[in-house]
Amino acid sequence: MFKCVFNDYLCLSLSDFKRASRKNKMKKIPHVVHQTLVPLGPSPTSSPSEGKKMSDPSKVIHVRNVGHEISENDLLQLFQPFGVITKLVMLRAKNQALLQMQDVPSAVKAMQFYSNVQPSIRGRNVYVQFSSHQELTTMDQNTQGRGDEPNRILLVTIHHMLYPMTVDVLHQVFSPHGFVEKIVTFQKSAGFQALIQYQVQQSAVSARNSLQGRNIYDGCCQLDIQFSNLDELQVNYNNERSRDFTNPNLPSEQKGKSSQQGYGDMYSFQGSGAHAGGFSQMGNAEAIAAAFAGGLPPGISGTNDRCTILVSNLDADRINEDKLFNLCSLYGNIVRIKILRNKPDHALVQMGDGFQAELAVHFLKGATLFEKRLEVNFSKHANITTGPDTHDYSNSNLNRFNRNAAKNYRYCCSPTKMIHLSSLPQDVTEAEIVEHLEEHGPIINSKLFEMNGKQQALVLFEKEEQATEALVCKNATSLGGSTIRISFSQLQSI
Repeated sequence: MFKCVFNDYLCLSLSDFKRASRKNKMKKIPHVVHQTLVPLGPSPTSSPSEGKKMSDPSKVIHVRNVGHEISENDLLQLFQPFGVITKLVMLRAKNQALLQMQDVPSAVKAMQFYSNVQPSIRGRNVYVQFSSHQELTTMDQNTQGRGDEPNRILLVTIHHMLYPMTVDVLHQVFSPHGFVEKIVTFQKSAGFQALIQYQVQQSAVSARNSLQGRNIYDGCCQLDIQFSNLDELQVNYNNERSRDFTNPNLPSEQKGKSSQQGYGDMYSFQGSGAHAGGFSQMGNAEAIAAAFAGGLPPGISGTNDRCTILVSNLDADRINEDKLFNLCSLYGNIVRIKILRNKPDHALVQMGDGFQAELAVHFLKGATLFEKRLEVNFSKHANITTGPDTHDYSNSNLNRFNRNAAKNYRYCCSPTKMIHLSSLPQDVTEAEIVEHLEEHGPIINSKLFEMNGKQQALVLFEKEEQATEALVCKNATSLGGSTIRISFSQLQSI
């Protein structure tokens, strides 16, 4: 029978893990960086690209063979002797990392040094080369959904998970450091992951400092803890995969749906198209878990891996790529759009990942735009290649899911008669908003209001297709010097 010594690790034996004793104190396991440098020679694991590592200098360094046991601090210690490190992105699913030095000379100095000695961390050789990126953008960092900026929500990845992991086990491990409000668990390619929300930030900081790198069981279930960039977790169900400790009255499962389906089933999609567009699956899974904790919307499987959709029966005389972007970007980030030259009423839209593509197909199928009923299906094409007929939106600041992704997922719905306007000028009037939109159909009611110090509005059209046309044509247009944002509202009346 498996046995774990509690004063060396975090939990008792597997059979007792739900009711493990809290009488014994945990003994802290030293988190020591074992870093050695040996002369660089031929290596059976070296790749042809290693011979090119000194070409095309950049202040961004690409690090490969970064095992799960290697932390951000390990990498920082490896490169800090050569200058100031401004950014670090861990690509856990690929065992890689991107690290940005303050300037190119610092990066060159590091690369020159490691061209003569083999960098090794915790007994593992890592391989370094200049990245093709000249700069790490904010999106590169934020899409990971984690970092070193303190937050009361932790993103926990569990490596070498040989035994079951439940909300109860996680609560037992993390609650000694402060009051845990919510826990959400899910499965991704990086491994089993969980979001732990504390009541106060200091508790999260204490837990990360104490538990990072430790094993829950003897020789397995190692904790890799980062700060999440989410502000609040939404938990819909109290069960073995999610729990709101502030609201014990939540149901245990979605009505009419078996509780046997877990996050491993719901989020098992692969981001084959996400890589091509530069959007990260890992940060996206975190946002999905926060938005749909306990169960996905009815009709959404979460298992789709096709990122490109085909939209047909469009009005070829009135549609263009930007209008199609305005519609489809409600359900995910847009990578590229291509209107087919030989079929101008057909268009390909590449979403950020398979889950976002599934949302678009589900919510837009049968919608009416410009008096035509849209057909929306998954495309046989994995992605859209660049070309003169292709519009690239991968770097557009109008993509909605780079920030506040969890909130935007919760707002996803089919087209409605009501639209919501944000990013309005502070001195805008209700009459100006109505005048800006009324060409698309009769407006039944409107309301201008302030939320968090910002002007927002609701506008109710007579028909759903009129609201859809207004959104498609007026999203990202200028009103009073501000670029306004429009989305569908799920409210039925004002």
